[in-house]
Amino acid sequence: VLFTLLLVFIIVPAIFGVSFGIRKVYMKTLLKIFQWATLRIERGAKEKNHPLYKPYVNGIIAKEPTSLEEEIKEIRRSGSGKALDTPEFELSDIFYFCRKGIETIMDDEVTKRFSAEELESWNLLSRTNYNFQYISLRLTVLWGLGVLIRYCFLLPLRIALAFTGISLLVTGTTVVGYLPNGRCKEFLSKHVHLMCYRICVRALTAIITYHDRENRPRNGGICVANHTSPIDVIILASDGYYAMVGQVHGGLMGVIQRAMVKACPHVWFERSEVKDRHLVAKRLTEHVQDKSKLPILIFPEGTCINNTSVMMFKKGSFEIGATVYPVAIKYDPQFGDAFWNSSKYGMVTYLLRMMTSWAIVCSVWYLPPMTRQPEEDAVQFANRVKSAIARQGGLVDLLWDGGLKREKVKDTFKEEQQKLYSKMIVGN
Repeated sequence: VLFTLLLVFIIVPAIFGVSFGIRKVYMKTLLKIFQWATLRIERGAKEKNHPLYKPYVNGIIAKEPTSLEEEIKEIRRSGSGKALDTPEFELSDIFYFCRKGIETIMDDEVTKRFSAEELESWNLLSRTNYNFQYISLRLTVLWGLGVLIRYCFLLPLRIALAFTGISLLVTGTTVVGYLPNGRCKEFLSKHVHLMCYRICVRALTAIITYHDRENRPRNGGICVANHTSPIDVIILASDGYYAMVGQVHGGLMGVIQRAMVKACPHVWFERSEVKDRHLVAKRLTEHVQDKSKLPILIFPEGTCINNTSVMMFKKGSFEIGATVYPVAIKYDPQFGDAFWNSSKYGMVTYLLRMMTSWAIVCSVWYLPPMTRQPEEDAVQFANRVKSAIARQGGLVDLLWDGGLKREKVKDTFKEEQQKLYSKMIVGN
């Protein structure tokens, strides 16, 4: 009986891309419960004179957008009363760099992009709000009921759906892979991928709103998007057809990759090949030059960011000369934190957190296609695409490399500040 209900109400509608609206009703119900719980917490805190924690959305230090030269001028005026009339070094200039260094340590723009986004309201997960504490019996009972629903009902259901989707993907792509190349194989491959990704989306109770679908990526192009989670792939591939790019893996992931590549020309690289930029560029160029092949899906940040900002795009995918289709993805953290902090959680732990969240709610915007202008280099083009994605998704546009998550600051960043100061002192 349970399998029949699963088949009729979830799997079959997922295959045909049909929704009965149950997930939206579920989302609206959760919102009302969250609002009630938050109000109850705030009221209880006021009754007991407990201060409420409010997250600093724009940082803990108020900063004005001024240049290095302007700030040093101000320090000199306040210290010695002299302006920057004669370019020369003054001991008071040191205070500018000391202050900037302390500000950066206190309010690090990079580090805070790799931690969960703090919520102003409580979502009954007790994971991302510091205001939660024992206030009333009703709140505690509500939280306990939520644990039972998420772990005893939603988790087994989602695991069953994920197993179904992955099994169908491996079986379907393997069977399609034995067919001769042609329109029939291409048609079946597209729809097998789409069907399985839609089932996997249901396994996360994902509620996705797609905007401007007329701008969806087309064959022979490159789709670039901001990166928050491995499930970004499922979110996009459940609404379109893509060729994936990635490193060859072992284990279950390796089985899936080998099955997928039989049915569709995905681009997988060996570990040693990934480090060869020219080889990667050559493989990608050959793919996009064939207009019959699916658009390539790439995440140029190279690592997962917590969905509050967009960090530096690697220039490799912008050197090819293909049409770029930007996509902005914005998750709603009220229902579950989609960010994968790979330095803190392994893949299994992360998926468990996803499957025990209330839901994954997000919006996807397809932006108009962009091409590299004659006067632009690859870095400028990458920054222009990144700015468009950040603007549309309501994200902060940062120039920092996401690789700083695991690496030390490059010397070039230090040299840039040294150059700015030396230009102010000795000119160009």
